[in-house]
Amino acid sequence: MKRFFDKELENFRSHLVLMGETAVGLVRQATQSLLDGDLSLADQVAAADDELDKLEIKIDEEAVRYMNLRSPVATELRLIIVGMKASHDLERVGDETTNIVRRVGRLTAEPRLKTDTDLDPYSELARMTSIAVEMLRDALECFLQVDADKALAVCKRDVEVDAINKRLYRDMTRLMVERPATVTTALELMFVSKSLERIADHATNIAEEMIYLAKGQDVRHSDETKNPNLA
Repeated sequence: MKRFFDKELENFRSHLVLMGETAVGLVRQATQSLLDGDLSLADQVAAADDELDKLEIKIDEEAVRYMNLRSPVATELRLIIVGMKASHDLERVGDETTNIVRRVGRLTAEPRLKTDTDLDPYSELARMTSIAVEMLRDALECFLQVDADKALAVCKRDVEVDAINKRLYRDMTRLMVERPATVTTALELMFVSKSLERIADHATNIAEEMIYLAKGQDVRHSDETKNPNLA
């Protein structure tokens, strides 16, 4: 009987990992569709978001069923609660990828933006995507390995994405004032940047939950996760 219970929990873990891998793929594809002006890929990303929604529902159903029927011990209950919360964050990641690809059509209809500074907004968005994807993948690995130290490192990387987002906002705002013809493109790029910043926030949320899973310690809103200089 114990072996059967373990199989149920393993299915629960597997579905969460599948959801995470799907979310990571959508983030990459969403940014790629924007950089390439690929409307077909943008449509694929928007359609694939439904898969994340279905997986979130499945994970919730499995969690509720297990809690109702199996009387989980403390460690199992913590796993289930963390998994449910992580699946919600992953579903929100999917929503943000949909927000990004909605901008692709509008951006392809406008001239590609060029600035008078060294900052290339498209390169910066690609960099934000790379960091956010790494954060998501590392957070999911923490779930499999129950690695609190690695999860803490994920949390501290969020400041990198925040810094790029702030820099983009500053430069895009200045550009719109100096060159009003760029307003539409600059605004769309700012919205994309904000979506990527939120994706990194969701990766941070997942990592914080993994610390709770590993140590039973709630580190949300603590200096330990927000300050990159703290060990």
